Amino acid sequence: MTVGPFVLITAGLLVGAYYLLKPTPPKRVVLATGSEQGAYSTFGKQYQEELKRYGIEVVLRPTAGSRENLRLLREPKENVQIAFVQGGSVSMQPAEGAKEEDEKLPVMSLGSMFYEPLWLFYRADVAKKLNREGVIREFSQLRGLRVNVGARGSGIPGVVSRLMAVNLMDRDDIKRSNLDLTPAVMALLEGKLDAVAMVSAPESPLVQMLLQTPGIRMYEFAQAEAYARRYRFLSAVTLPRGVVDLSRNVPPNNVVLVAATCSLVAREDLHPALVQLFVQAAARVHGGAGWIARAGQFPTAENTEFPLARDAERFYRNGPPAMQRYLPFWLANLVDRMWVALISIIAILIPLSRVVPPLYQFRIRSRIFRWYRDLREIEDELGHSDADHARLLKDLDKLEAKAERIAVPLAYTDELYALRSHIALVRERLRPAPAPATSAG
Repeated sequence: MTVGPFVLITAGLLVGAYYLLKPTPPKRVVLATGSEQGAYSTFGKQYQEELKRYGIEVVLRPTAGSRENLRLLREPKENVQIAFVQGGSVSMQPAEGAKEEDEKLPVMSLGSMFYEPLWLFYRADVAKKLNREGVIREFSQLRGLRVNVGARGSGIPGVVSRLMAVNLMDRDDIKRSNLDLTPAVMALLEGKLDAVAMVSAPESPLVQMLLQTPGIRMYEFAQAEAYARRYRFLSAVTLPRGVVDLSRNVPPNNVVLVAATCSLVAREDLHPALVQLFVQAAARVHGGAGWIARAGQFPTAENTEFPLARDAERFYRNGPPAMQRYLPFWLANLVDRMWVALISIIAILIPLSRVVPPLYQFRIRSRIFRWYRDLREIEDELGHSDADHARLLKDLDKLEAKAERIAVPLAYTDELYALRSHIALVRERLRPAPAPATSAG
């Protein structure tokens, strides 16, 4: 029995599985970030460098923020595959029995990446008009102030609106503006705004600048734990004393803040290999200690508002695939994606191994046996008394010529030689008998 058929069948099934599973990821992916001066943009550039090592081009798309990012993910024509999404962007409802709108969005989470505190920066000279200390201690003290609540399309306006509602403040109690982050900070420094609200990681250059700007103060959420109990997308966090600048002791004391959790959210059709690459990159980008998070706290599968991607869940449970420790990524990924198909192919080949050999044997022998029919017809005609020996001999010559052109594997040559010997036997019968010898007279 030859292994040729199995090689061909296996190769065909593997090729079919390769095109069906598409184990090789695309070389280009679009990541929606946010403001070009925000933390999303900073992290996006780090992801660019991480995935460049694997030949993947990460294209950054600046946006207004989380709400716009979700919209871009939901619209295929926008060609955005992955985005940063602030916790609470889907639903800003209180924890008690809230219904999540857009629950069936065709997106999945790659995990929570980092904390995004709600920073409320205000001018010290404005606060001095409210009290001698020049410190805003209650959220309701924002009444009548010029406050930028974030650009439309970002998640900030929703967070601020919820905090105002729980503090029994109406929308018109503050003089709202919806400037982008950079113009809002400039307006605050120029005195055109009294306060600016922003939701951003501490790594944001604008946050770090405002924390060290004289005349600008940061609101402390003394009721942070209560806010976190009320809204499930918020957590109570602490900005440690001196973490901004140890030499100048900035901040001078521990500051309690409320923070949302930012997630990486992707379309459901994002290639599984890209999911693996992004979560592995996230562990390197966000896994260290920060101003608020401890080392190893992020990324995590907790606090996600969308279903967790299967490959991301596997990463959080088992870490990177073991084969990546010994093989290049492209080869480890190929094996990882194809092993299930390979097992399935083996399961198919086992029963085929019982069917294919007889079929193959029949196909090879049929090349020989079909000429036996013609040989039998010649032999049958030879038995008739009126047989035309000359014509039958020509037919036999043609049959022998065809038999000489038959190609069969070496294992079946004995049957080919048997055909030729049988042709020779019939030829002997066709030859006229020699005339009897006569005696000399």
